[in-house]
Amino acid sequence: MKRGTQEPNPATTMGEDLPQAMGSLKILVVEDEEAIRTLVRHHLGKEGFRVDTAETAETAEELMAESPPHLLVLDWMLPGMSGLDLCHWLRREPGFAHLPVIMLTAKGEEDYRIRGLEGGADDYVPKPFSPRELVARITNLLNRSYPELQTEVLTGGELRLYPGQHRVVHGDQEVHLGPTEFRLLQFLMSHPHQVYPRAQLLDRLWGPYAEVEERTVDVHIRRLRRALEPVVASEMIQTVRGAGYRFAPPS
Repeated sequence: MKRGTQEPNPATTMGEDLPQAMGSLKILVVEDEEAIRTLVRHHLGKEGFRVDTAETAETAEELMAESPPHLLVLDWMLPGMSGLDLCHWLRREPGFAHLPVIMLTAKGEEDYRIRGLEGGADDYVPKPFSPRELVARITNLLNRSYPELQTEVLTGGELRLYPGQHRVVHGDQEVHLGPTEFRLLQFLMSHPHQVYPRAQLLDRLWGPYAEVEERTVDVHIRRLRRALEPVVASEMIQTVRGAGYRFAPPS
């Protein structure tokens, strides 16, 4: 299975101070159906996000000028300016060019998905949708767009990962990792014992639209294990035959 090679663009806070926690990020939901706005606001609020809503693209522009969001959930079909036109406008504006955008729309056909992505959306969720899936996709995109927010120290036995410092330590010994191996270990350590197939790891580390061979994950797993071998920690990166990989810290 092959997927794209481009890395996600680094997001900008559009003038706001960068929040110190993922839950303090602000999400703007642009949707003309009140029931959907309420549903999305409820589920995002449960996760601790700050949520603004707008019924039209024009109102969204005003809100973004007053208080820039960190991610936009954008309906395609809006009264007046369409969501796709708003997305085109965002990508031409220096202050919003890298704002993460998830297109939320009833237009689920492949042609519309492609148009949305080519129009600048980072992800595409067709209606009807699962609120849990939408929240998961939002969190995934935020993690990729704002990796510096992940500051909590991750531990597994004597292995410690410091996201903010981009450091991995085992006991008192430094472990040197490349950027991809670091992100791979960080993700696996964030979900101990959870098995992730190659395709899902590709989505989390390279983005859902990257043209990268699934066996690329195997290459980086080998590199990660090789880096952990000197500190006798490579056995924590386990292969689950026919299923994927997991991080299994010592009990």
